[in-house]
Amino acid sequence: MLHRLSIRDIVLIDKLNVDFKNGLCVLTGETGAGKSILLDSLGLALGARADSGLVRHGSDKGSVSAEFDLASDHPFWDLLEDADIEREDTLVLRRVVNADGRSRAYINDQPVSVSLLKQAGRALVEIHGQFDTQGLMNPATHRGLLDTFGNLGALAAKTKTAYRVWKQIEKERIEAEAALEKDRADEEYLRHVVEELTQLAPQEGEEEDLAAQRQMMMHGEKLLDGMKQAHGELNNHKGVETMLRNSLRHLERIAEKAEGRLDEVIETLDKASEYTSLGIQLLERASTEVDLDPRHLEAIEERLFALRGAARKHDVPITELPGLKDRFEAQLNAVEAGDNALQDLRAREIENRNAYIEIAEQLGAKRRSTAQGLDKAVNNELGPLKLGGATFGTTIIKLDQADWNETGCDRIAFEISTNPGAPLGPIAKVASGGELSRFMLALKVVLAQADPIPTLVFDEVDAGIGGATAAAVGERLGALAQDVQVLVVTHSPQVGARGNHHLRVSKSEQNGTVISTIRPLDENERTEEIARMISGEHVTIEARAAADTLLNAV
Repeated sequence: MLHRLSIRDIVLIDKLNVDFKNGLCVLTGETGAGKSILLDSLGLALGARADSGLVRHGSDKGSVSAEFDLASDHPFWDLLEDADIEREDTLVLRRVVNADGRSRAYINDQPVSVSLLKQAGRALVEIHGQFDTQGLMNPATHRGLLDTFGNLGALAAKTKTAYRVWKQIEKERIEAEAALEKDRADEEYLRHVVEELTQLAPQEGEEEDLAAQRQMMMHGEKLLDGMKQAHGELNNHKGVETMLRNSLRHLERIAEKAEGRLDEVIETLDKASEYTSLGIQLLERASTEVDLDPRHLEAIEERLFALRGAARKHDVPITELPGLKDRFEAQLNAVEAGDNALQDLRAREIENRNAYIEIAEQLGAKRRSTAQGLDKAVNNELGPLKLGGATFGTTIIKLDQADWNETGCDRIAFEISTNPGAPLGPIAKVASGGELSRFMLALKVVLAQADPIPTLVFDEVDAGIGGATAAAVGERLGALAQDVQVLVVTHSPQVGARGNHHLRVSKSEQNGTVISTIRPLDENERTEEIARMISGEHVTIEARAAADTLLNAV
């Protein structure tokens, strides 16, 4: 509920703190005292359009803060969490307006956009009257209110889940169709490429081996000539191996007499002889492996160039050719298996679409049944509110499939007719100002427990009525205030007498400046104010007696 409204330098208000309580709070005062300024200030804190004319003359800026106390489970806290604003014990919406018309918005002292402030305001306060109308005027809220009134939340949640599941499968089916269509367009190409790569049969590391062989064969004659010369040098005269063996024999004959000094020499030469023999064998083997066959070189080059050509064609390194073949084969297999997968998706889509339709139709039937009860309850409220010739009706229209959504298959709107026999129409377009406020009151009385908005404001809901009708309005405002906080600006003594709390707005001159003030009234002051509302400027004994009667009758 609204706990406090703090106003600084707004129009005729220099500094004002107003505390509000739960229940029905009536605000009264003479015409022009500043009641509209109070409502304008509240609207500013709730995100209404800022205007430089609101700033008090001579001030650089004006500000309004609205402080709320909310239950811990109120849905408003979800909005705050989504906006990444930390929850505190109390909630404060604040608006600062500069003299040039620019404004800044805050929630719990954190800067926010005006659009977010307005969204927050709509969730906290609903205003009905001459300066603004919110909440029930918006058809987007009607479906949720009807569902809450009929306790249809669980069924609505199932409908939402069914719709999302259906649409997810539909999305998968559309994507699968697009992918399969693309793959089918490429099928002939895929088959050609797979056949080509199968014939090529690229192997891991093949390019390096082929390149090395090609390099060897291109320089084969030079290599062979060099190896022959090396072999000749090793075998020149007696040959290196023979000379090493002869040297070893000479040293071995005298080794015993050298007392170990020749052991290392003998060992080294022995190894040299062994490695020389091995080297000659390897050189001879290498010579025999030199391939000078031009046909073999041509085959190697043809193979190497074929691999490189395939790599260029598919814009991949040669090393990726084996894996590329596997990928193309997988795509080809997907085309062949795609029909089965697509048929499965189509079957699942139909199944889930039917499941959604079934539960949405159940919800629609429940809504139509609930609407009958709501219409009857609201229409019962219209007669005492001097709207006996009016009719309220909930219009439920079956939507085309293209417009189905997670809320169901129906469009829901609260509509009215103000004259017997006239067709129903949108509330905002059909009702006049005074009728509109009383329609809203009737609706609010019936929907009080279904609507999460904790504070309602009615601005002169009693305009143009009196007597029994005004008494009926006051009675219904009192009943409504048992479920939510209600603030009502009124000139009706019958409505004023119904209040649980009474605030009087007045205007006075201080130091040459006109200012508006507001203060709570005690019991005696309240009697005097009700009497003033009955008789006018000059309060009579009869008016005081009538005021006592009204107050005691409540």
